[in-house]
Order: sequence, then structure tokens, then C-alpha cells
Amino acid sequence: MSQTLWSTIIREAKKVAAEEPSLVSLIHETIINQPDFAHALAFHLSGKFQDQTISAVAYNHLFNDIMAESPCVVEASICDLKAIKQRDPATKCYVVPMLYFKGFLALQVSRLSNCLWKKGRKMMACHIQSRNSEIFSVDIHPGATIGKGILLDHASSFVCGETASIGNNVSILHEVTLGGSGKESGDRHPKVGSNVLIGAGAKLLGNIKIGDGAKIGAGSVVLEDVPPHTTVAGVPAKQVGKPSHKNPSKFMEHILPPECSQDFQI
Repeated sequence: MSQTLWSTIIREAKKVAAEEPSLVSLIHETIINQPDFAHALAFHLSGKFQDQTISAVAYNHLFNDIMAESPCVVEASICDLKAIKQRDPATKCYVVPMLYFKGFLALQVSRLSNCLWKKGRKMMACHIQSRNSEIFSVDIHPGATIGKGILLDHASSFVCGETASIGNNVSILHEVTLGGSGKESGDRHPKVGSNVLIGAGAKLLGNIKIGDGAKIGAGSVVLEDVPPHTTVAGVPAKQVGKPSHKNPSKFMEHILPPECSQDFQI
């Protein structure tokens, strides 16, 4: 599956190089000259992460080592990239999100930092988290658990706490917070199921459960559990209906159902 995707990306990259001479070096170094998707992703991220203390070469070795030891990271990255193309109507190819979508890139970095966290390399995991936040304006704790097929759309100001978890095939807009509700310690962050759609600016706080196929309205503040296949909206959020589809994350429909009060239209 990854080889088929990689062949498609190579074809797209060659087309871009032919059409945009100023991008030839970027396209060749980052994609065409790389042996596979994993190496290309590691190379691209390392170039963005280099600083005065750690070189791009050092980051590249680190990222490639993590991917080689944890092939599930590469699999999840591929699923994320496919999710973008399937769900984002503005995306017509794979090359653009792979090179430029900070939500996709930040998410892949968080997967790498999570691997380091699990291996006990918590200081390096925190360093990468910090750089991730500086570069992409996304703050994902390395302890957070994130599934695959995730669309982190626009991504700016997305925050995800240490004990949060996100299922598979979830779509999340910008300025979403998966945070704690106060000073409690331990398991204190939201658990988001699969196929969930979370609208822009929604705040999910505390150790709450968001059921599979739920839909969270933009700007909502969610403080309690949300049953599966339920739409919630408001401050604080309350149930206002059910999503039009079983998997709302796939269809990306953010308008609330007609039967909802006008007070909850977004």
C-alpha cells in the first residue's frame, strides 16, 4: 500500500518540478531523491527542526531510527495523508499536504515524540514537543495516544494533553483543546472515540468520553461525556441532535441539523 502511494507522490513531484523551476531543488531533495515515503518525511521534518544545537542531519538520523523501529508510525502517517486528500476539498494531490500542511506535519512529529516517550527518553520527547509547538503552533504532549487516519485541519493552536486519546479516522479543526479541567492529576484528559468530528474552537475538558461517530459543534465547551453518534453544541455543550452520517469525520459537515434551535447554529 505504501509503495503505491509513494509512486503516486513521485509522479506528482515530477509534475511540480516541471511546472515550477524555483521548486526543483526542494522537490528533488525532499521527495524524488528519497528512497521511500518514510525517508522523505524524516528528511523534510529534520530540515524544519534544525536549530543552533541540533543539526538537520542529527534529527534525520533520529527520525529515521524511530520509523525503522516503529513501522506503525509510518503506517499511521500514510493513513493521515490519505485522510487529508479524501476529506479536504481543497486538496487535489498528496505533495501539497506532505510539504506544507502544518497539521499533518505536526501530527507526524507528535507520533515520533510519543515513541521516544514510551521508550523512556522523556527529555528528548519533551524537546521535540517544544520545537513542534514553536514551529507549527501545535502543542501535543508526547504522552497522548493518537490513532490513524487523522485530519488535523489548519491546526493552529491545537492543544492535546498528556492523558488524552484520539481514536481512528477523527477530523479536528483549528483551536481545539483536549485539556484538563483544573489541577487534578492522573488520568485527566478527554478520550475521543473513532470517526468523531470536532469543530473549530471546541474545548473538551476533563476525563470525559466522546463516543464513536459523535459531532462537536464549533466553539462548544464540552464538560461531560458525549454518547456515540450524538451531536452536541453550546457553552456548556448539550445534546442537540444526531449527525447526518454515521461517520461525521468523513463528510466534514459542520452545520447543525435543521431541528436545532437557532441559538446553536454555527
